[in-house]
Amino acid sequence: MEQVRNEQTIYSAAVYCRLSKDDEQAGESVSIETQKMMLTDFCHERGFSVYEIYADDGYSGLNFNRPAFTRLLEDIDNGKVNLVITKDLSRLGRDYIQTGYYTDVYFSRKRVRYIAVQT
Repeated sequence: MEQVRNEQTIYSAAVYCRLSKDDEQAGESVSIETQKMMLTDFCHERGFSVYEIYADDGYSGLNFNRPAFTRLLEDIDNGKVNLVITKDLSRLGRDYIQTGYYTDVYFSRKRVRYIAVQT
């Protein structure tokens, strides 16, 4: 009889933060530093190891050609990250079709878990 082991996944988390000038004008007051603190606390409370904090400050969520986001994708491709955490889905991106591609297709293909802390 085959024995089944209950293995727990060990996560290497990418904390991703983004704030654009449009967010500030819309009255969103969650700074990059506040996002970093909130998300690293979230990781520590759940035992997730933080591989790196990626922050794009001043970049629109409609454009996915952002320096830290590009680095994040490279680290996923290189197997360094298997968990991406953002404050909410809009921090990942505001183009919902492209954002959906990352959450539903890309991350899934790369076996990366995605968590938006606030829904």
